[in-house]
Amino acid sequence: MEEKILVLNFGGQYDQLIARRAREMHVYAEIKPCHEVTPEEIRELGYQGIIFTGGPNSVSQPESPRCAPEILELGIPILGICYGAQLMACLAGGEVGGAGTRSEYGKTALRVEECPLFQKVPRESVCWMSHTDFIQKLPAGFSVLASTENCPCAALGDEERRLYGVQFHPEVTHTACGQQILHNFLFEICGCRGLWNMEDVLSQTIEEYREKLAGKKVLLALSGGVDSSVAALLLQRAVGEDLTCVFVDHGLLRKGEGDLIEETFRGRFGLNLVRVNAEERFLKELSGVTEPEKKRKLIGEEFVRVFEEEAKRLGNIQVLAQGTIYPDVIESGKGSAAVIKSHHNVGGLPDVMSFESIAEPLRQLFKDEVREMGTRLGLPKELVWRQPFPGPGLAVRVIGEVTKERLELLREADAIFRQELEAAGQEAKASQYFAVLTSLKSVGVVGDARAYGYTVALRAVTTDDFMTAEWTRLPYEVLEKASSRITNEVPGITRVVYDVTSKPPATVEWE
Repeated sequence: MEEKILVLNFGGQYDQLIARRAREMHVYAEIKPCHEVTPEEIRELGYQGIIFTGGPNSVSQPESPRCAPEILELGIPILGICYGAQLMACLAGGEVGGAGTRSEYGKTALRVEECPLFQKVPRESVCWMSHTDFIQKLPAGFSVLASTENCPCAALGDEERRLYGVQFHPEVTHTACGQQILHNFLFEICGCRGLWNMEDVLSQTIEEYREKLAGKKVLLALSGGVDSSVAALLLQRAVGEDLTCVFVDHGLLRKGEGDLIEETFRGRFGLNLVRVNAEERFLKELSGVTEPEKKRKLIGEEFVRVFEEEAKRLGNIQVLAQGTIYPDVIESGKGSAAVIKSHHNVGGLPDVMSFESIAEPLRQLFKDEVREMGTRLGLPKELVWRQPFPGPGLAVRVIGEVTKERLELLREADAIFRQELEAAGQEAKASQYFAVLTSLKSVGVVGDARAYGYTVALRAVTTDDFMTAEWTRLPYEVLEKASSRITNEVPGITRVVYDVTSKPPATVEWE
């Protein structure tokens, strides 16, 4: 790779979004936790720029994540974002304190000064703020480059040393000129040229795993989702007949999904596919469990145990392969980030496994990059753009205890909702849409008789990164028809509601 930048994570959840924005401009961004890299390593690895991410901590707290002050003296351009800007100010000799009534959250009017970071950015625009501290005193050599009504220093910079900090988040879509600001930093300040591309990534990844897995038998966890499907085709290119795909039908899939997966990958692609019908054992493990994290971890462990059994039956399997992508890693709290939810293939893995190693060829890619890779590998459009589906399946869309009866209710309601969206041509409007079976029961009227049934919540979100998402404004007519069909065709459901919560504050999934 001829050029790359370092995204240094300080505990926030937006590091992958920052990296993704850079990659959209064909600049490779590598993410590392702040405590895992030294100034010497940064110098040796030849980064053209560094971005300090935001984070949930206060710089004034002794236990807050930090990096060595010497990083500021490497001569490499640095952009600090939110917490990263405050940390830069502190490391350079400035002061940060509590904002009090000057705390800002959400869309905020921003005024910028002329400087390389704000080229082609209007003097007045809108940014996305989220801070309780602010920069009280500038370090020597720095000047104020932007302000808001409540934040006198919304951006600062030492243009001679190419050190810049912004209190707001340019990486989120809510910041009107955020992409331009990041472009200015990468191309005008760091001197990047935009050489990174997916064709090179694909060929390099195939070659890497061909060498790494040479002579080893590989067992891939194939769910039929985009990620594991792309991983399967990629590893098939790398190791050929040494790859066996195991599809665990845990009974937590959507309507008709198990048969579709088997027909597609065994019939169409000729993969060596083993289907394991394990519904009873998964439901037994989940019996009486209502806590979401426990569900995820139980499912994760049971997955691995099934794979171990299949590996033993097949004989001489050394490697467990998974379709893990970077959002799985960061949301599971790996590195410096806080746990949002443990993904079954990351935070849900047990500590002791019988495999020699785990292969995760997509671990550093975002969802849109996985889709692009899948297209290049020949995965059909209907699979490349298939709806995202959580690894634990419907277990995290059934609120409370998971039973076969409750799963059947959800399957039917979910299928109806998806059918109505697609029939109305609204599927392209939403990035993800599904139904959730809540634990709430309410009174209804069915055939002039009183009924007491479950409430189903319909969820549809629009996003380009899945780190932030807006609830989708679906036509009332579509919601009305879906609601009418669900309450009429699915006995046991008496009420339908629509989720109008964005991410944040909510996650896309309910659990």
